[in-house]
Amino acid sequence: MTEATIASDQQKAQEQAKILMQALPHMLHYDDAIVVVKYGGHAMGDEKLARDFAKDMVLLELSGVKPVVVHGGGPQIGAMLKKLGIKSEFSDGLRVTDKATIEIVEMVLAGSINKQIVGFINAEGGHAIGLCGKDGNMVIARKAGQTSESVDLGFVGEPSKVDTIVLDQVLGRELIPVLAPIAAGADGETYNVNADTFAGAIAGALKAKRLLFLTDVPGVLDKDKNLIKQLRVDEIHALIADGTITGGMIPKVETCIYALEQGVEGVVILDGKTPHAVLVELLTDHGAGTLITR
Repeated sequence: MTEATIASDQQKAQEQAKILMQALPHMLHYDDAIVVVKYGGHAMGDEKLARDFAKDMVLLELSGVKPVVVHGGGPQIGAMLKKLGIKSEFSDGLRVTDKATIEIVEMVLAGSINKQIVGFINAEGGHAIGLCGKDGNMVIARKAGQTSESVDLGFVGEPSKVDTIVLDQVLGRELIPVLAPIAAGADGETYNVNADTFAGAIAGALKAKRLLFLTDVPGVLDKDKNLIKQLRVDEIHALIADGTITGGMIPKVETCIYALEQGVEGVVILDGKTPHAVLVELLTDHGAGTLITR
């Protein structure tokens, strides 16, 4: 090994040490804190990004954070329904879910998708366990009302009660819960809950320090398409009123507001397609998305 190679290796080691030192204050800030991550979008469909996400969750747990993963799975559900010849209809962005559909939804969300994420995390040295809202009556759902188009959504639910007893037993024991947004109703039926809403309810009940929404966009953008780094709730209402926040971002920020009202300290919307976006957001000075606070 030449002197030049040794010097180069030492320089790389120093740079890595510097990065770790820069992360230290952030690690201390989130030590023993609960961070709920809603995982979905294109990041779930890309195996490399999925494995990077798994590494992020393991690193967070090892650094003293208590991560909770809530995942979606709309594209995968759609693909399975198509394969089985079951037609999907949507109203106000929500899947109309009849008896045949809810069986497939539960199978895909609480089964194949959930266990794939668990497998990726465990393959990286973590100890993930797959759960859904039914386990331990974690989430009790009520039937969602009709949409603006007067459509009955069927077995689509909204969280009415969250019991954290199972998560309280899991968190802090080197375990990473991975939650599918399937819940039971007081009527004994099974309901499909929007994953964003489910994550907001879980984060609120746990009084999480952060709720991260991994999406397909960088965050909330201004009218010039520049990222807005921080927002307060009152500013969000103004941005909706003046047309800056539109379309699918409106229900996303409304879920953020709901989570804050339930007791979450801060909610972040960030781009799940960016490698290690969670670590960049939590463990660096500049963050990776839009932080929303009360």
